[in-house]
Amino acid sequence: MALRRKAGQSTSVVDVAHDWVDSAKELEQVIDEAIEQEAYAIDTEFLRERTYYPKLALVQIGWPGRTVLIDPQAISIRPLERLLRSDSVAVFHAAEQDLEILEDVCGVLPKRMFDTQLAAGFLGFSTPSLVSLAEQILRVKLSKGDRLTDWTIRPLTAAQRSYAASDVTHLLELRSLITSELVLSERLDWVEDELELLRTRPRGPGDPNRSWWRLKDGRVLRGADRLVAQHLCAWREMKAREEDKPVRFVLPDLAIITIAQARPTTLAALAGVRGMDGRYAKGGAGEELLSLIVVAANAPIESLLLPESEDFDRRYRAALTLIGAWVAQLSRDARIDATLLATRHDLVAFLRRDPEARLRKGWRSHVVGENIERLVAGNAALAFEPSGNLILEQRSGRVIEVELAIPSAEWTIPGEAGNSGSPGEVVISE
Repeated sequence: MALRRKAGQSTSVVDVAHDWVDSAKELEQVIDEAIEQEAYAIDTEFLRERTYYPKLALVQIGWPGRTVLIDPQAISIRPLERLLRSDSVAVFHAAEQDLEILEDVCGVLPKRMFDTQLAAGFLGFSTPSLVSLAEQILRVKLSKGDRLTDWTIRPLTAAQRSYAASDVTHLLELRSLITSELVLSERLDWVEDELELLRTRPRGPGDPNRSWWRLKDGRVLRGADRLVAQHLCAWREMKAREEDKPVRFVLPDLAIITIAQARPTTLAALAGVRGMDGRYAKGGAGEELLSLIVVAANAPIESLLLPESEDFDRRYRAALTLIGAWVAQLSRDARIDATLLATRHDLVAFLRRDPEARLRKGWRSHVVGENIERLVAGNAALAFEPSGNLILEQRSGRVIEVELAIPSAEWTIPGEAGNSGSPGEVVISE
C-alpha cells in the first residue's frame, strides 16, 4: 500500500483516552502488556530550561487499544528497562532526545526501534513534525499544544494529558504506512541502517574544549581571542555539568566574547565587562576567570581546536560549495531530506579522507560518495543544463547514469518543504 492521504476531510483530535500510571504495580502490568506487542509507541516529556541535564517529567506509551501516561515523579521508571530490552519495536517520532533521557534513566537503549521523522525523511519530508505527518498522511489534525507547558507540575490538566497522549496515539499507523512506501521505493534497508546509527551513536556531553564552537556570534573572534574563548567555554561547560545548570547561567555568551577581546586583568575590570554582573563572579569564579585568561594568553595557538569546516584544505573549498549545490539538487530529485543524504559535515569529513565519514559507508557511499570521489579525482565533472540543473558527467561528456527508485506517493499540503517533488528517475552513478 503506497503512502497516501486518507479520503475525506481532516479530523481534529480533541480528547485521547488514556490511563494514568503512578504506582509500581501498574507499571509492571503495563510492561507485561507492552512486551506482548509487536511494536509500541513511546514518547517523553522533559524540561531542561533550568538544568544542564534533562529532567524527565512524563513517559507516554501506546499500542492498539491502550495509551498510558507514566508519572516519573511518583514512581521509578527504571523497570522500563525490561521493555526496552525486549524484541518489541519502540516507535518514536524525533527520537534523539528521548533516547538520551531513556538511556540515562533506564540505563539501556531500545533493542529495536523505528523513528517516524527519520523514516519520512527518506520519502521527501523535510524534518517533519508529528503534527505535519499526521495531517498529511492520516488526515488527522493534532493539537500543537503549549510549548511552554511545565510538565513537572501536578496535577496536569485534562488538556495537557490529552495532548501528551496524542503524541503516541498515531505513531504505529504512521510507521505502517511509511514502511509500506519505503518497501515500494526500495529504501527500507537505508532506513534500517540509519536507525541503527541513530540508536547506537554516542550521546551525552561532548569535549568541553569544543564547546566554543557553539558560541553565539563567535565568528567575530580572531586569532588568540579564540583561544581565550576556548578556555573560558571549557571552564563554563564543566561548571554547568557539575552544578547541573544551563551554561548561560554560569556565564553568558556575550560575556565570554567580550572577555576574550578585552582580556581584563583585575576583578574590577572583569566586573565592567559587557555581559557580566556580580552573580557570575561569585564564589571565586572571578579569580578563576582571570587565571584562565592568563593561561590562554600563554598557550600555543596550535592548541586551538578549530571547527572542521574551518580546519579544511583550502583547495577543496570551492569544490565543497559546488558539491553542496549538487547534493541539494539530488535530494530534490530523489525526494530525500538533504540532511539525511549528506550534511556539510559529511562532505567535509569525506573530502578530508576521514575513514569514518558517513559517505564512505553503506547506501550513501553508492548514492553520493563514489560520485564525489570521481569529481575530486578529476574523472568526472558537474555541468549546468540549460534548465539550470547540475548534471554529473564523465570527462568524455557521457552522463553517469543509474536508476534510483523514487517514492510513488505525492503530498500537496502547501508550505511543507521538500514534499512537492514528482516521481521520476535520477542519474547518480555509473
